[in-house]
Amino acid sequence: MVGNTYPYTIHDWIEDIELASSQSIDGFILNVGKEDWQKARVADCFSAASRIHVQFKLMLSFDMSSIPAGSPEDIGLICDYFHSFGHDPRMFRFRDKVLVSTFAGENSLPGLLVKESIESIVGSVHFMPSFFIDPALFPRMKCLDGAFNWNGGWPLHLTHHSPRHKIERCELDSDKTYLHHLVGSTYMAAVSPWFFTHYGPDSWNKNWIYHSDDWLFARRWEQLVSMRDQIDIVQVISWNDYGESHYIGPIKGAQPNSQAWVDGFSHEPWLYLNRYFATWFKEGHPPKITKDQIFMWARPHPKYAHSRESVPRPNNWELVEDKFWVIVFAKEPAKVKLYTDESTRKTQHVKAGVSKLFLELEPDKGMRAVMKRNGVIVAECNPRSFRFSSQPDRQRITLMPSLQCLGNCTQ
Repeated sequence: MVGNTYPYTIHDWIEDIELASSQSIDGFILNVGKEDWQKARVADCFSAASRIHVQFKLMLSFDMSSIPAGSPEDIGLICDYFHSFGHDPRMFRFRDKVLVSTFAGENSLPGLLVKESIESIVGSVHFMPSFFIDPALFPRMKCLDGAFNWNGGWPLHLTHHSPRHKIERCELDSDKTYLHHLVGSTYMAAVSPWFFTHYGPDSWNKNWIYHSDDWLFARRWEQLVSMRDQIDIVQVISWNDYGESHYIGPIKGAQPNSQAWVDGFSHEPWLYLNRYFATWFKEGHPPKITKDQIFMWARPHPKYAHSRESVPRPNNWELVEDKFWVIVFAKEPAKVKLYTDESTRKTQHVKAGVSKLFLELEPDKGMRAVMKRNGVIVAECNPRSFRFSSQPDRQRITLMPSLQCLGNCTQ
């Protein structure tokens, strides 16, 4: 989200690119909006990429919920980016064509007109927008070379009326619908660890949560790996969208008034977890586990906790479960104990490889995971500062449906 990088320097971009590249991410998709200053940040990003000796690519995605639609000035804004960066060697090309995407835009400027305008600058364009329309309409849209299924990473169909077994084993099958209507075209799938946003009517009026429990991030990646021969590109949502809580990069830059549910809540362990699955997707076989690790995350308050804040609980809050979720990387078989305190624990034996575990959280208690092999602790995650607080603090209440990501703890 370039909109969250207003105070960035080239050094900030270098740090982000080096970190992302080290975790098997191949490039950044730069979501740009209407503000003039965003182009300068994009220029800094391209400059930073040119200074790093890694094959890291950049791609432009135009946020059509921000860019006004319907005027020559809007086309000019989009084309200006390609006049400046369209021929840069860091620009991502797919099948020797500059890949261009959008967020929304199905009701904005005519796609064919935009595509032809960009092609007049850079030559061939591969246009893969995220249009929020019935995929059955894709074959009629002559501008499309493919499509990005932005919502595909979350089970949007679930509500609090859904049967519990459907929630716990939620299906993510919108890929099939997209692929059915994109025969002969390309497909970009989405994967994301989380989605929570908590803005009241006096701001962006966005207040909902998507079901992200039951190890959604890992399960979604496993699904994409199983159908990797049908998927051209996977986009991880997101690096730094703090307002919607699905960031996996460091907390830096500017925030869209999301500090209450972001500050102090690092999600970087998800970035390290992502590396394993991204490598598996690209290489076609799971990487060898060379280090015992524990990834663990939870919300900081029970879902029924009360507060005095004016913004109500987010829509779909009933879907969440008061559990902490654990993914274990084990070099060899081991025994894992999960605790909320010394009196509440669960012991499980895990095989070599990746295992998914959980334990019910208890109000005002903590969480801990210990992995032993032959009686010796080989990995432990023990966030001593974490308490599943039943009394949300007034200043931090919007953390209630957010997340504490406390993983990749090792011995």
